[in-house]
This record gives sequence, C-alpha cells and structure tokens, in this order.
Amino acid sequence: MRKLWHLLGVGCLAALMLVSLTACAGKSVAQQDVLTADQKANRITWGVKADTRLFGLEDIKTGRLEGFEIDLAKAMTKEILGPNGKCTFVPVTSGTRVPLLKNGNIDAIMATMTITPEREKQVDFTHSYFDAGQSLLVKKGSPIKSIKDLNKPGEVILGVSGSNSVKNVAKYAPKARVLQLSDYAQAMTALKSKQGDALTTDNGILYGMAAENPNYEVIGGNFTKEPYGIAVNKNQARFRNKLNWALERLEKNGTYNRLLLKWFGHVKGFNYQEMKR
Repeated sequence: MRKLWHLLGVGCLAALMLVSLTACAGKSVAQQDVLTADQKANRITWGVKADTRLFGLEDIKTGRLEGFEIDLAKAMTKEILGPNGKCTFVPVTSGTRVPLLKNGNIDAIMATMTITPEREKQVDFTHSYFDAGQSLLVKKGSPIKSIKDLNKPGEVILGVSGSNSVKNVAKYAPKARVLQLSDYAQAMTALKSKQGDALTTDNGILYGMAAENPNYEVIGGNFTKEPYGIAVNKNQARFRNKLNWALERLEKNGTYNRLLLKWFGHVKGFNYQEMKR
C-alpha cells in the first residue's frame, strides 16, 4: 500500500511539474513584457523599411539602413535605454511587418505604418510621429493631375500590397484597376515600364521616389490623411507608454525637428514648416 501511495505521489508531482512547464512554455515571446526584456538585454529590435527612400533604405555600398525612421528609432532607443542602448533593425514590408511583430521577431514597427481603426484591432499604436497624406506619382508631362483623372475604366493605379493606400483607391477611384506589387522598388519599376498610369502611396514616400527619379513628379496634393504610428503588440502598455514618452522628449528637445530637416528639409515640394513640432 505504501508503495502504491509513493507511486501516486510521484505521479502527481510529475503531473504538476508538467503542467507548470507547459504553462511557461505556452507563454510566447510576443506575450512577455517587452520593456522589461529590452531593458535587461539593453536592446530594442525594430521592424523598419529597407526599400523606402527618406524613411528606411539600405545603402548598397555600406549595407547600412538609412533614413528618418532609422535615425528616430536610434534616438528613441537612447532615450529609453540610455546612451549605451543598442538597436537591431529587421527589414519588413507592408505584408510581413504585423506577422513578425505577432511572432515576437521584432519589438516594435516603425515602417511608414498608418494608424487605422482596422489595424488597431491587431496592434496598439503610439501617437503619430509623421503626418503623411496619400498622393500620386506620375511621369512628367502626364495628363493625370489628380485622383479624379484616374476614376475611369482602363486606368491602372500601382500600389503595394498590404498598404493602406491600396484600400483607399477603391474609395476615390473605384472605376480604376489596381495592380499590387510586393514593395516600392517593384512598384516604381512597374511605373517606368508603363504597367500603370500612376503610383499611389503616402506623399513622403513618393517625394523620395521623385528625388531618385527626376523624370517623375508628385501631383494632385493629398487626398487622404495618413498619420504614421509605432506599432506594438497588444497588452504591452508599459512599452507603448515608454515609446510615447521618448517621442515627446525628442520633440521637446528639438531632436525630432533636426531629423525632419535632415531628411525632408530640402525635398522639392515637401512642406517642412508644416510638419515641424
């Protein structure tokens, strides 16, 4: 009988240990407290663009990522973790950024991501760090002058899959056909090869494309408002609050405006004064 009770006791203990281990294993990386983990590691892992001039673009010669969002992420990291705080940058696209965040591969997304009610069901956003607006890029001399000129059968508008701008086209030019590409580099190539009549996305991104391709221009003004926010996983209020705190400090001490001037102050057509904070 004593042997039986001993075996039952060992079995119960093993079962309890198994339940405990299973519970711990069931807590994914994305569900852990990100701020605490980042402070312990002295590092924040950011999801950023690597194909978007002015915001996040890989330098072919050095292999380094450069742009407004890259510099802003570095500055925010220093505010949160101190002068020795480090960044890891993971290139993302409009289609991969949320899955990478959900899987815990990145801590935060700063990748020209517009704050929308639909996205707020999946992630939490900081307050806006860049107030963009959707516009159009066309070849110089094009008869297209606004989004209204594209609202007819036969017109093709180019966009990037997973971006908010593609969805907006259905509202403002429902008669046009939308051709979606995987990234901005492919979209620009498609515009050059005349696969579409115009390329649409946020004005800041288009100004970068126009600067790199002088035969193309941004036209028509902005027909939407596209505020960019930093996205974090749900239930990471401490981390989001800390990001907002860091962003506000950079706005108050002038760092934000210096970075804005560095990347956009001399871009033709971009209203730097309007964007200052």
